[in-house]
Amino acid sequence: MAKGLLVTYVLWAVGGPAGLHHLYLGRDSHALLWMLTLGGGGLGWLWEFWKLPSFVAQANRAQGQRRGSRGGTPPLSLIRFAAQMIVGIYFGLVALISFSFMANFYIVGLPLAVGLGVLLVAAVGNQTSDVKNTLGAAFLTSPIFYGRPIAILPISLAASITAQKHRRYKASVGSEMLSVRLYRLGLAYLAFTGPLAYSILCNTTATLSYVAETLGSILSWFSLFPFLGHFLESVCLLPYRTWRLLVGNPGFSSSSFQEWEKLYELVQSFQEEKHQLAHQVLGLSEGTTNEEIHRRYHELVKTWHPDHNLHQTEEAQRHFLEIQAAYEILSQPRKPRGSGSFTSVSFYFWRKHEI
Repeated sequence: MAKGLLVTYVLWAVGGPAGLHHLYLGRDSHALLWMLTLGGGGLGWLWEFWKLPSFVAQANRAQGQRRGSRGGTPPLSLIRFAAQMIVGIYFGLVALISFSFMANFYIVGLPLAVGLGVLLVAAVGNQTSDVKNTLGAAFLTSPIFYGRPIAILPISLAASITAQKHRRYKASVGSEMLSVRLYRLGLAYLAFTGPLAYSILCNTTATLSYVAETLGSILSWFSLFPFLGHFLESVCLLPYRTWRLLVGNPGFSSSSFQEWEKLYELVQSFQEEKHQLAHQVLGLSEGTTNEEIHRRYHELVKTWHPDHNLHQTEEAQRHFLEIQAAYEILSQPRKPRGSGSFTSVSFYFWRKHEI
């Protein structure tokens, strides 16, 4: 049955961010992507207004084709590549929030999540990519930054490049029953949102701490490009600022938003105190030069390295991690007060608790 353009526009207007129009057109991968990202943050949904006629024509052509595979290689798309990178990072962040407590998470869980995000974008429309090579690139990249949230970026980059290299057209297949398609989409949606919902509802503070640490690690990558770093930071804070604009100063009604407000205001108000704590850990005073910080760091690392303190391993490990966190804070470019950086929020929580 041919797909109608008018029906597609109606579904786009009524349930576009949930991917209803893509479900109607048989674009299940695109529908799932929109379900998990709310229409690409709303921007992708609005941009599709001009693309719907081509989507309908593509769906009708696919219905008229017999089972088989289309020859040739799809053209390289920078938009698709950028989307693969963004969704890969998004899936990695969600996995970090939901599953980082698991053993071998950075070797298995993180590259698998990022790779699946990249593959989901690669499968949008009439294209797809090679699953084995894409996931292989993700798994081979993950040990490089083992144990660090920043690993999300290189894993997503490697998987996206590989997916683009092995891009191809989908093979034409027969139509499936709507119930089967909905069942498959429902399972995929629950697999993504279930663990995340549990983490947010049952452990809100820890979840926000994970988010802050991960965003801080990602933003620190752009310290050499201050404008880009500030732009990304503003994007990360956009949901909070939008909510504040809508509700004003009285505060949030839900406990989750209250936790977010506390976290945001903590970062805003105690940027200077975080640096004071870092100086205290290293035994330095304010105004110390970078050379002195670097020299003091190496002295303390030698003193408190766990291998040199076998008689007090647990205490040495704690001091060793504190010293590394403090050095990371003081070695980064100092931001103006109130800039709202997320970097090393967890260090602040940790030291305040110890004090």
